[in-house]
Amino acid sequence: MPGDGVGPDVVASARRVLDAAGSRFGFTIEWLEIAAGGCAIDAHGVAIREEDLEVADTADALLLGAVGGPKWDNPNASVRPEQALFALRTRYELFANLRPVTVLPELYDASPLKPERLNGVDLMMVRELTGGLYFGKPSGEEVTPSGRRAVDTLPYHEDEIRRIAVVAFELARKRSKRLASIDKANVLATSRLWRKVVTEVGAEYPDVKLEHRLVDSTAMLLATWPATLDVIVTENLFGDILSDEAAVLAGSLGMLPSASLGTKRTTHGTFGLYEPIHGSAPDIAGRNLANPIGTILSGAMMLRESLGHADAALAVEEAVAAAVRAGARTADLAGGADATTLKSAGLTLVGTREATDLIVEQVLNAKGGVR
Repeated sequence: MPGDGVGPDVVASARRVLDAAGSRFGFTIEWLEIAAGGCAIDAHGVAIREEDLEVADTADALLLGAVGGPKWDNPNASVRPEQALFALRTRYELFANLRPVTVLPELYDASPLKPERLNGVDLMMVRELTGGLYFGKPSGEEVTPSGRRAVDTLPYHEDEIRRIAVVAFELARKRSKRLASIDKANVLATSRLWRKVVTEVGAEYPDVKLEHRLVDSTAMLLATWPATLDVIVTENLFGDILSDEAAVLAGSLGMLPSASLGTKRTTHGTFGLYEPIHGSAPDIAGRNLANPIGTILSGAMMLRESLGHADAALAVEEAVAAAVRAGARTADLAGGADATTLKSAGLTLVGTREATDLIVEQVLNAKGGVR
């Protein structure tokens, strides 16, 4: 699903890299393309057609570029691009949103934090995606005799909490065996239930160190000493805010991938929707300016989680790091510097295609695989 704005640019880059990984490691990806978002509204009058969802039903994973843009920004419109995302999340019960945040040493200068605060940052944000405030009923605005009044409802069932906690504990077990569960248990009843259920699940993972943290102090920690955190699990609203805050650490939204996993299983893993966290940026669409790395790394997550090719996923991630290490910088990582200034610093200003070329070359020369 290339989607809108720069979506087609970055998805084309990811496809090239993933096909190169398949060539190197001995597998082939069969690509099917469907319209989603604003482009689908323009072509078909809906954000995603039922017949296209039926095509998606046959896939092992979904790769999305971006949806939306100023052209479709009317909040009162009956059909909006983001409805495609809601349809996909609902249809496939995509309840677990994973956002890894790794800061490459070569990009410390692109981050707003001091380099000494970034050393060792390797976070995994695990956000519950289908419950909480965004989906609670009742929700709406009304006019009362004393004035306008609005209400939103924040519900969570223990089963919703338990299944996201299991995802987080499993991830923590594979990493540093540390998990921070984020809530507002000093104020919210749902957070107190959240803390109880996560603690109960934690009893099944005695090898994982669990800590409970309040969301406000966690926000402060992310902005001061983020490397003290590893896997973070939280509810929908808190996860939405904290994951965007954590994304700033990497220096550019264009660097970061995401995965939304659900209950459906594939032959080699879990069905998921994979997408970069950046928006559609229509002002640079088709101009060879978009950073493709977030989409490429989303593709690496797809290889690992849904397609069962962890070795190829690692090769893609290492290829991205190697390209950055070699001095390749897309415009969003250049800090406004021109090509001449970057060259004097031993760096090279590259476009979408050139960045992709470098990463493809690294993947084709990766260790292991099929010679």
